[in-house]
Formats: sequence, C-alpha cells, structure tokens
Amino acid sequence: MTTRFIVVRHGETQWNVERRIQGARDSALTAAGLAQADAIGKRLARERFDVLISSDLGRARQTAERVALHTGLPVHADKRLQERNFGAGEGMTYDEIDRAFPDVFSRDRDSNPDIVIPGGESRRQFHDRVKAAFEDLARQHDGKRVCVITHGGVLSTLYRVVHDIPVAHAHRVTISNASYNAMAFDADAWTLEAWDETDHLPGAAPFVES
Repeated sequence: MTTRFIVVRHGETQWNVERRIQGARDSALTAAGLAQADAIGKRLARERFDVLISSDLGRARQTAERVALHTGLPVHADKRLQERNFGAGEGMTYDEIDRAFPDVFSRDRDSNPDIVIPGGESRRQFHDRVKAAFEDLARQHDGKRVCVITHGGVLSTLYRVVHDIPVAHAHRVTISNASYNAMAFDADAWTLEAWDETDHLPGAAPFVES
C-alpha cells in the first residue's frame, strides 16, 4: 500500500537569520518562525493525516508542538530525522564553513561526499541515514498519511532520493521554512506530489540547500 508523507521544515530560527550552521546544535524559533509554525499548523488542520513525527531537535519540536495545537495529534520524536551533524562546523556561517571545509556542500560543483568534518558526518552517511529512516517509517505506517517536521538538509536529501540524484552531484534545492512538501512511497519507489508550497506563508523567503 502507498504511504504518503507531508514533510515540513521547521520555522525560522535565530541562526537561520544569521546564516549559521545549526546541525545537531540548536537555536530557538524567532517570532517569525513561531508565526510560520502556526501558519503551517492551520493549513495541516484542514487535512487528514494519521501520525505526527518530529526530529528530536528543539527547533523541529517547537514547530511540531504548534502543529499539534492545531491538529490535536501528539508529537512522536525520532532522532533519525535530525539535521546532518556538522561537528566542528556548527555555529559557523555558511561563508565560514565553505572556506574551512569546501567540500561540505555540493551546490555548485560535484565533490567528495565521503569527507567528514571533525566530529560530524559525511554527506553520504547523512544521505543513507535519512533514506533508511523514511523507508522504515513508510513500512511502519504502511497505507497511512504521515506528517514529519524536520530540517532543510533532510528535505534536500529526500529530494535527491525521489529524483535519484547522486549524492556527489551538484544540485540546488529550494526549501523554505515551514513550507509544505508531499511525497509518496509505494513498492520501494518514491513519487513527489508537492514541493516548497508557501501559499500559507505571506512573504516567505526561499532557502537553497545542497
């Protein structure tokens, strides 16, 4: 049976505003981020889904709790849905991490996906973790509709999985805070149904992940 996912990036955080790498660390939602979380919560309240799952990191949980207020579903935390661990790069700005670790992302050129920032995980390790987690959730909730609150890097990885984009290949993916994204899993195959919908978010600013 087909399992359908609604996948949402958390609301804006202070480190998003400062363009800092969060990874497994955290910063709180801004006032705009809280408003975004309420906006996606109101949109999701108009739809049917069976379970609400969140990354266990604070910014995702904070967003999920707002969604829970509007939908009445409890939040189930799943550590596998965390953002990529950037180790020593966490807290750096994007410019700083690009200078210090130029192969961390693959936005503009193909690069080695097996390079690991000290204390972190490689792009391939992250890709494999996310892919396995969602395939497991799809089978665990076979035939159901699942809402997942997670991170930009997780969504970027899912986009690559759905479109079979190699992990080393340069590719830019637009992922706005609290945007609406939908996909389906059936017989080991993924189908994209909606991507980066922001009609519920006036003045949404898109973010490009690699």
